[in-house]
Amino acid sequence: MAQEFRLPDLGEGLTEAELVSWAVEVGQTIELNQVIGEVETAKALVELPSPYPGVVEELLVAPGATVPVGTPIIRIATDAATPEAPARTPVLVGYGPEAAAESKRARRRSVGPETGRPEAARTDGRRPDASPAARLAARERGIDLAVVAGTGPSGAVTRNDVESHAGQSVPPEPSGTAETVQRETRTPIRGVRKQTAAAMVRSAFTAPHVTEFVTIDVTRSVELLDRLRDLPEFEGLSVTPLSLVAKAMIVALRANPSLNASWDEENQEIVTKHYVNLGIAAATPRGLMVPNIKEAQSLSLVELCRAITELTATARSGKAEPAQLTGGTVSITNVGVFGVDTGTPILNPGEAAILCLGSVGKRPWVHEGELAVRWVTTLSVSFDHRVVDGEQGSRFLSSVAAMLHDPASLLAHL
Repeated sequence: MAQEFRLPDLGEGLTEAELVSWAVEVGQTIELNQVIGEVETAKALVELPSPYPGVVEELLVAPGATVPVGTPIIRIATDAATPEAPARTPVLVGYGPEAAAESKRARRRSVGPETGRPEAARTDGRRPDASPAARLAARERGIDLAVVAGTGPSGAVTRNDVESHAGQSVPPEPSGTAETVQRETRTPIRGVRKQTAAAMVRSAFTAPHVTEFVTIDVTRSVELLDRLRDLPEFEGLSVTPLSLVAKAMIVALRANPSLNASWDEENQEIVTKHYVNLGIAAATPRGLMVPNIKEAQSLSLVELCRAITELTATARSGKAEPAQLTGGTVSITNVGVFGVDTGTPILNPGEAAILCLGSVGKRPWVHEGELAVRWVTTLSVSFDHRVVDGEQGSRFLSSVAAMLHDPASLLAHL
């Protein structure tokens, strides 16, 4: 008998998803919980495990299509001799049982190389093993994964493999006539881009934004970070100015709680949060994402560094869970990593403030009455003027700046 698998409940209020790719083809025999495809929601890129063993009878949705939850996406002919419904684990997208991954890997290891050398590009027409980030990168660049040599486990294609392949690819020669040279590229607005655009418009046109700036000497903070990197407690962690700014921000919120609040239009209330779910804006291959660190106010500096390191890595790999992308109370964005001095960030909807860290660099500065070369940066903070007055926003920004100028005041909170 044939079973139709419908796009499952995505959780977190998400009602639709884009089918990125199929991992199976018509006529293929598949196992229970075998990954059959990938979908991209506004929150994450995740794999779909099959709830049925059997033979793929029909793929009902084409890659690139966006469909609502509940839409039949694949028809699978199951074994008539086993009429009982297969044991079906309750699964939200992206949280399939471990058995799926084991089964898939075991099957592919049987044909993959064991030498550790890059696997040659496939010529058998089979769909190669690849990470979600690799598949996304390949789709964005219009690269067929079958022609990419994989260097991952069992010859799986990684994102680096795709980027290396793209770098080696020779772009097609233009025809030489203006009429045949492509002058525009039209990209469908969907997935993370669609969600980000909607969120930014909603925020910009509902919350009156105010942005303030302060430029400070952070030489002592830079020196402190150098010392922390040598401590065994911070080994393997990304100890950066962002970590110290995050800690200073959390401390400053204690005296300025209005920046850790939200405007409840429906109930005409200001909701002040007594916990900090700290959002960290991260540029990912899928676009801007802001995963947040839950209960960040309870973390030591070591724990905060570890959380930031893990969370940004997860977001960039496309594996961030919906719960990590919702529930933020206040955020940080770091444009300094791009060499930019500062910015005027837009609030995440539902939050009252976002702090922006600019580049940290050596600049001429008046220090103790003399012109000197010092480490300097510019901080800015955007806040919802319905919730935060100028005085409160200014006191908050000044407090963060003071702790970065003289991190000794942070020691009691590290």
